[in-house]
Amino acid sequence: MSFNRSEISLVVMAGGLGSRFGGNKQLVSVGPNGEAFLDYAIRDAGELGLGQVIIVARTDINNELHKHLNSQHLDESSIVVVHQDAFGPSRAKPWGTGHAILSASPEVHGPIIVVNADDHYGMSGIRLAVEALEETDGESAVLVAFELKQTLSDTGSVTRGVCRLSEADGSLVELVETHGIRRDEVGILADDPSGRLEEEAPVSMNLWALPREAVSRLAGQWASFHSQNSDDPSSEFLLPEALDHQRSEGLLNIKVVKSAEKWIGITNREDLVLAQELFKDQ
Repeated sequence: MSFNRSEISLVVMAGGLGSRFGGNKQLVSVGPNGEAFLDYAIRDAGELGLGQVIIVARTDINNELHKHLNSQHLDESSIVVVHQDAFGPSRAKPWGTGHAILSASPEVHGPIIVVNADDHYGMSGIRLAVEALEETDGESAVLVAFELKQTLSDTGSVTRGVCRLSEADGSLVELVETHGIRRDEVGILADDPSGRLEEEAPVSMNLWALPREAVSRLAGQWASFHSQNSDDPSSEFLLPEALDHQRSEGLLNIKVVKSAEKWIGITNREDLVLAQELFKDQ
């Protein structure tokens, strides 16, 4: 199915607290002219002809966010800011990435490309998602997966959504949130589920292309999740888990496109120096 790219929105998830980083990492400068990761994503969206950008942020960083956007983008007319915490219900810790996309849904009128504000998916990441979306039937989702070895951190262990793919067509068969992944003297080891992982294992870094119907279904999933977890201050309604549940229920086919590029992210303060070094010439 061929989409008009002006119908596609880029949704940037920028509502996290940055607890391990120690600040608003979604706006920290990584580029030579003060660019944050989200600025590169916004520019990619413009160059690809996408219709609008929706930034999911928090109320308390609204002024800082708009000041930053004014400094980086001459025309903000295609940028919409929504506040995940205002979408409710109120809680000190954000409700998770699935809730973030749900809070953006009133502004969504067509397919969306989803990215994290504190991740950079390489020069081709968003383009891969858009082009793969254009090749779907209009009802399928796309996950841009990265090789595990390209997503490891030099500053500690990581959590990744490890993907198992269909041998027939390469679509997603299973996505397993895997914790404590790090490199040792033998290879790559994980704590939960425990075991060895392949260097080239495809993993999700939350770069998705979603049809409008998949976004709409999140509302019912959220209602069910909240009814069971409303009293748990640490529970999170996570987008990968919600989409994988739609897949397991036969409601959503998820096409997987592999990227060989290196993912860059900021989790800990030490990661910032590495990111700035990589971006200094861009």
